[in-house]
Amino acid sequence: MTTVSDFPAAAGPEADGVDAAVAAARSAQPGWDALGFAGRRKVLQAWCTLILRRSDELISLIRAETGKTADDARLEVVLVAHHLRWTATHAARVLGRRRVSPGLLMFNHSVEVTHRPLGVVGVIGPWNYPAFIPVGPVSAALAAGNTVVLKPSEQTPKTGEWLAATLAEVTGAPRVLHVVQGDGAAGAALCRAAVDKVSFTGSSATGRRVMAACAENLTPVVIEGGGKDAMVVAADADLDAAADAAVWAAMTNAGQTCVGLERVYVVGAVADRFLDLVAERTAGLRVGDGADADLGRIVLPKQLDVIAAHVRDALARGARAVVGGPHSITPPYAAPVVLADVPEDSAAVTEETFGPVLVVNRVATVDEAVARANAGSYGLGAAVFSRDRDGGRSIAARLRAGMVSVNAVIAFAGMPAVPFGGVGDSGFGRVHGPEGLREFTRTQAITSQRFRPLMHPTSFRRGPRTMPTLVRMVRTLYGR
Repeated sequence: MTTVSDFPAAAGPEADGVDAAVAAARSAQPGWDALGFAGRRKVLQAWCTLILRRSDELISLIRAETGKTADDARLEVVLVAHHLRWTATHAARVLGRRRVSPGLLMFNHSVEVTHRPLGVVGVIGPWNYPAFIPVGPVSAALAAGNTVVLKPSEQTPKTGEWLAATLAEVTGAPRVLHVVQGDGAAGAALCRAAVDKVSFTGSSATGRRVMAACAENLTPVVIEGGGKDAMVVAADADLDAAADAAVWAAMTNAGQTCVGLERVYVVGAVADRFLDLVAERTAGLRVGDGADADLGRIVLPKQLDVIAAHVRDALARGARAVVGGPHSITPPYAAPVVLADVPEDSAAVTEETFGPVLVVNRVATVDEAVARANAGSYGLGAAVFSRDRDGGRSIAARLRAGMVSVNAVIAFAGMPAVPFGGVGDSGFGRVHGPEGLREFTRTQAITSQRFRPLMHPTSFRRGPRTMPTLVRMVRTLYGR
């Protein structure tokens, strides 16, 4: 995401409010942890039920704050429920105490590994999916036994408050999810507060500021810094399916999706047909706030300038507009734009556009497509289309991305068990799935000696033959 908030260095009213919220969360954490996995599962599942019962409220609120279409808001609520339910159900299995083999050399010990909560987790959420994206780290942190302080985007403050209020209806007092409001100053205060980890979703530039602020107290972070996702279309692809998927992935939520599709590399033999199909499907999309709209408004007015600049830069460098063009930006909306033959060093290829603009470039081979897809600084999601399923997976494995869908787009976001996160400027760490649950815990190993061994190498009272004998044993076990 291209929103960049300054992170001030100092305290102030924002810091006071954040410190109070963190203190309240800290006070509530031991009791929340004491519920155990079963107790927390019951609460989180009840929260999920309440969200679904009042889903019309949440849909209306998301639409009011973001300008999404009704269907985009409905999809977001469905994802909230799907992920929340999975996290509540599977936390005990993923994080529960487990036995570990001590190995032959330490066979006289038993070992168990546990995942303990960190304490208080800070979550800084974005405006493009103001319910779904925060619910990932919030639910994982809560399921693990932490309490949470959420700072929603200043563009979508009421959605964050609604989430906290509905959870409070289920939990009662004390609250385990607190909300602090404000701009970058509030985010900076949360990073510098006495939280035990921060999960951030936003632009790569702001992610760097988050890391710098958290580094002052050695607070660990999970960073999801946006993307510039690419699709590879092989010569044997189902072009109709690939074009349909490309258009939806590029234009859903008016292109304001961190794992939205922004680049397509299609093998030359099928490039013209693919581009015709994309143009055909894109040209009929409707923009506005009516019930029949396919694309809603662009949330940030300054983002319209970014979108327009990327389109103008591409055209000035020799690209051609297959659908739309600079005239497609009519505040507060941006109509779909499809660009072809865009130079690889143009802003529309190298920078996150975060709007309904799709670049389609032809390549000679799949190898060239992979090389171009991997050339950028981002590495969040990607897609591959090929009728050869094994071949498609082989291509996917070569892509520098945290998640790849084969013969689909953004499929991973709808799968709660799948870890979500990227590499490079897209950040590090994972939310969702088992990896996302473990992000908000500290791992503790406990070994227990069951009986004394015949040899005791970890003592200065060991005999003179102990270590030579031990070396011979290791050679026998591992030296062949």
